[in-house]
Amino acid sequence: METASALAQGASARQLLQAPHRLLFFVGASNLLLAMLWWALWLASHLGKGWPMPQTPVYAGWVHAFVMLYLVLPSFIFGFLLTVFPRWMGLPDLLRWRHVPVGAGLMGGQLLILLSLSGWRLLFIPGLLLAAAGWTAGLLILGRLLFAEKGRTWHARSCFAALLIGYAGVLCFIAFTVGAPPALALLSIKLGGMGLLLPVYLTVAHRMFPFFAGNVVPGYTLWRPLPWLTAVWTALLLRLPLELAQVHEWLWVADAALLLLSLQALWHWWPRARMPGLLAALFIGLAWLPVTFSLYLLQSAVYALSGEFILGRAPIHALSIGFFGSVLVAMVTRVTQGHSGRPLAMYAAAWFAFFTLQGVAVMRVVAEIVPDALLWQVLSAAGWLLALLPWVSRIGWIYLSPRLDGRPG
Repeated sequence: METASALAQGASARQLLQAPHRLLFFVGASNLLLAMLWWALWLASHLGKGWPMPQTPVYAGWVHAFVMLYLVLPSFIFGFLLTVFPRWMGLPDLLRWRHVPVGAGLMGGQLLILLSLSGWRLLFIPGLLLAAAGWTAGLLILGRLLFAEKGRTWHARSCFAALLIGYAGVLCFIAFTVGAPPALALLSIKLGGMGLLLPVYLTVAHRMFPFFAGNVVPGYTLWRPLPWLTAVWTALLLRLPLELAQVHEWLWVADAALLLLSLQALWHWWPRARMPGLLAALFIGLAWLPVTFSLYLLQSAVYALSGEFILGRAPIHALSIGFFGSVLVAMVTRVTQGHSGRPLAMYAAAWFAFFTLQGVAVMRVVAEIVPDALLWQVLSAAGWLLALLPWVSRIGWIYLSPRLDGRPG
């Protein structure tokens, strides 16, 4: 059992420099709470239940999407990839200072953006440019590692390809804010979900989930065929242009393929024996993926048959909260526990965050099909804060503290 004095001993912001995941996960956790606090306040003000919020430089929903897609979740992604790329490739760990520009860009960029949303409108574009600088630094570091590798680590290349798509999305949004057509903002949002986050999540799951299960579940059979990952990329690269070209009547083809692929992965990866809670959380989070593409398939099939667009943004929120959010809590908890010398286990705050997010995901999906949609959106945004505040507080303190086992990192 950890005591407050043990946790406090040696706690310092200098600890954030010890490893990429420390700084970038700290940035991601901070960005997540700040982003959802602003969004909850903005939604509440439009419901008439809060104080008036200033008018945003661009449509607030697009800002919310951009911040979540390109600042919040990528902070965790860069933290993870900057840690594991050298290990996947058999290269030395990064020097301590290398990851600082990435974290400074992503956190500084979001702070300026949020200040601009609070009335300091002139800070909006500088915030976007600072965020882009953080992205640039991260891509340069990871790209150098890929160039230095003697072999070919396909999981690293898959993640890097998704990051390049995400970088294009960042630049599209910046172009929109300085006068390009609004279509570029929509392009940015589509690229961020299906082109950046989903490929990265599935690539990491393909490499790590069977590995995690194989370490703790007796008799577990590893299933990591690269053709499956190729098929996922093929389906996503079919879906993206169909959606961007608004050929919605054929989206069902890609949605059906992605549903089958997600069911196939869930079937092969799910352990048939008793598993620890931390591993169970990962697979419960993964189960949101077939739920997501069932909703997408229903939506696209109905559109193909009737021309009616149903379910609204329910599928994307099943993906973003149910899948991305659940797996984020489980994966970040695992990395944080393991890299701080703590047991690989879910603890009370992590379980609270995880199970509360399940309810938030359902609430946000339901918000698209009930009369009082805005009220449900406000409740789901508040639910994010309720779910994650204890968990973020704990992991944030861990990143500021030395490892319990005295090892570096």
